[in-house]
Amino acid sequence: MCGSDTPVRLAWFGNAHVGTAAWALPPERSEAAVAFGWRSASALRFPQSKESGFSRCGSTFTLSTTAQPDPQPHLIRALGRRDLVLLFVVAVFNLNVVPSIAANGGVTIWLWIISLILFFWPQGIAVIELAHRYPGEGGVYLWAKEVFGDFHGFLSGWCYWTNNMLYVPTVMLYFVGVSVYVLGPSHLGLADNKIFASTTSLVLLAVLTVLNIVGLGVGKWINNLGAIGTFIAAAVLIGLGAVIWSRFGTTITSADFQIPANPRFVLNSFGVICFGLVGLELASVMGDEIQDPRRTLPGAVAWGGILSGALYVGATLTLLIAVGNHVNVLQGIVQAVSHMAERVGVAWITIPFALMLSFSIAGIGSAWMGGSARIPFVAGLDSYMPSWLGKVHPRYATPYAALIVQAIVSAFLVIMNFLGAGVQETFQKLLSLAVVLQLVPFIYMFGALVRFALRETTPQGQYSRTTLFLAGSSGLLTTVLGIALVFFPAQQITSLFWYEVWMIGMTLLAIGLAAFFFFVYGRHKAQKEMHSACPEQAKRADGCSRH
Repeated sequence: MCGSDTPVRLAWFGNAHVGTAAWALPPERSEAAVAFGWRSASALRFPQSKESGFSRCGSTFTLSTTAQPDPQPHLIRALGRRDLVLLFVVAVFNLNVVPSIAANGGVTIWLWIISLILFFWPQGIAVIELAHRYPGEGGVYLWAKEVFGDFHGFLSGWCYWTNNMLYVPTVMLYFVGVSVYVLGPSHLGLADNKIFASTTSLVLLAVLTVLNIVGLGVGKWINNLGAIGTFIAAAVLIGLGAVIWSRFGTTITSADFQIPANPRFVLNSFGVICFGLVGLELASVMGDEIQDPRRTLPGAVAWGGILSGALYVGATLTLLIAVGNHVNVLQGIVQAVSHMAERVGVAWITIPFALMLSFSIAGIGSAWMGGSARIPFVAGLDSYMPSWLGKVHPRYATPYAALIVQAIVSAFLVIMNFLGAGVQETFQKLLSLAVVLQLVPFIYMFGALVRFALRETTPQGQYSRTTLFLAGSSGLLTTVLGIALVFFPAQQITSLFWYEVWMIGMTLLAIGLAAFFFFVYGRHKAQKEMHSACPEQAKRADGCSRH
């Protein structure tokens, strides 16, 4: 029927590290989220684009932001402060990025503290404020859309997706660096072998893609395995570090925590640290399940930040104690555990630890891949991207077309970077670009706070204008600074020129493609469908345009 719209089933899980940005239509794909205490978001409708000037007349799916009652049954849980604190720690703490940060020395401890104060706490205020203003509609995609308009919402979601296409290959490479420890000390050099690393990464990428298409309960166990394994790894790492410190002391001195004479390599790690601290936005999908959210959320965010910060700082210090400044960005965690276990007489623990961490990394990679594929899937159902991206597998009810496209793009990025760089350099290049795209949605999030503070004479949300302005300004400036500093190369980069070509070129390409799909492809597709579905209305529209 012309003018009708059908709600798109959409679940947004803003977990940056364990199932990031899970846009899930089939409810069975959200089982892992339910296991962590998350729930499916309300059914959402997306309105016609005001900026691109088109509507979806006669289309099956129309994008809008009016909250609709959820017709699907879902698990209702009363989340108290303790539940939220643990959930935030799971969302924020990402052990995978710690080695690449610790490789820059003890000065990164100060960067962690600065980022917690200037980025993490403002992020908590932004999440609480925006979730209060737009309850049940959460996620950076919809926040940007509500505050700044349709294109900005699309760009925010697009950056979340493209960031994952870059980050998933880094998880594959991290898997390679860790898994070779399972083969024994004589095979550790394989991690720096480009043929072995690229082949293993591509095979794992293909396996995870198939598992996400077929299902096999992947959403119920492999993502959980990633989270559990990460916690165990962190506990073993920090525990061994404490034993080493108490028995043997450390060679680290106060000089190791000073700003180095040439700080350019350290600058890159600031953006990676901000990248490691995202994840609080998942609170936006839990508003109806939180006990007294106005009182519970602020305390949960505070304690979640303290615990996550303590884990990050503890893990970084442990790597520096065990390995010093010579941390391998891919093998740093197992490298440190192996070194410390040998010193305390439990060297046998290295292989089972590496095996457990390998499965954990594979689980996290699966969560990122399966979750982020929902963004082009939903966009494919609307006018923004090709319709075939919205195809659901007839047997497994999974967005197989979007998953395959994402795997192909990720594989291409891995191969392209391996042509002219080593394994660790490829890892850093992919991670740095992922940081840029991941932080773009947070520009909108913090910018919204500044906009509220400047435009509203009477605050409409949780916080005063002063708090909104200070938190928004601090978060916005820190986010922009983190994006800018990541353009400084890490110490693993061998060619400054080609690194900048990669970073600038791919950033512009990502934004340019978003603009193309929204303004050009989306408008053309919508007009074509309107003419074919509603010829009479199309004729009237054409007549009006001629007059």
